[in-house]
Amino acid sequence: MEFKHKSVLLEETIDSLQVKSGGIYVDGTLGGGGHAYQVCKRLQGRGTFVGIDQDEDAIRAATERLQEYKDKLTLYIVKSNYCQFQKVLSELQLSQVDGIMLDLGVSSYQLDNADRGFTYRVEAPLDMRMDRNTLKTAKDIVNTYSEMELFHMIRDYGEDKFAKNIAKHIVRMRQEKPMETTFDLVKAIDAAIPAKVRALGGHPAKKTFQAIRIELNQELEVLKQSIGVMIDALAPGGRLSIITFHSLEDRIVKKMFREYENPCTCPPDFPVCVCGKISKGKVITRKPILPSGKECQENSRAKSAKLRVFQRHHQNEG
Repeated sequence: MEFKHKSVLLEETIDSLQVKSGGIYVDGTLGGGGHAYQVCKRLQGRGTFVGIDQDEDAIRAATERLQEYKDKLTLYIVKSNYCQFQKVLSELQLSQVDGIMLDLGVSSYQLDNADRGFTYRVEAPLDMRMDRNTLKTAKDIVNTYSEMELFHMIRDYGEDKFAKNIAKHIVRMRQEKPMETTFDLVKAIDAAIPAKVRALGGHPAKKTFQAIRIELNQELEVLKQSIGVMIDALAPGGRLSIITFHSLEDRIVKKMFREYENPCTCPPDFPVCVCGKISKGKVITRKPILPSGKECQENSRAKSAKLRVFQRHHQNEG
């Protein structure tokens, strides 16, 4: 199966990075290389590009897609998770970079490739691992978490108001026999949600599948741990551009960008700052950049996307 993924907010993201010829840029979620290709193009035959992804299929697809830049640029494609960002940079002997981008969406390829177990629309083993070298799968979560753990996970990461009932039904059904496939799980979710709600909203399983995926791949933890590291790695004037796809991620990005812009913890009535925490840069996007109506029509997965951008202070600022 070909690695297909339509890059969301493509032009907006590339524009936000203000790519300069000869600069050093990193894509922490390389995917099929859609965003990466446009950055490499703008480097005009000079500079360095680093692409990081934990998915072997993505690495293969992006390597092929960026083939034409192999001899024109210093090009590194690394199988890793972006939470290893600092380690990857150190190994490549890079200390500062001019721009970093993250696209936190699950690729269309991963969703459409049935045997990965990300989608509730096709029967497949309960997998959902972004990195298939890890041992724990969605099946382990569904069959071993307590009812309370499942409830918290679905409520917090899926933001589903039927979380309590879904957790109860999962536990009840797995007592009869362990859950093996995506459809086993969908059956439990269907049973937990009132028929009239099922008829009106989107797919009833969407939020629970999202919650399990986030939990399994530790997506929010990875994001929280990485933003500060990435901002610290930016050269003066360098930018970090992050595309999120649900409110939990967007909230983390928004909050952390604000904190790095204004980290001072002194009480508001202090005449001068004594905490010594210095602003690292500024938030470029007071409001997130959203996809156009046209993009949402052409790619339904773009609908919930939001782009936020942070810029490191120039040397004479801050």
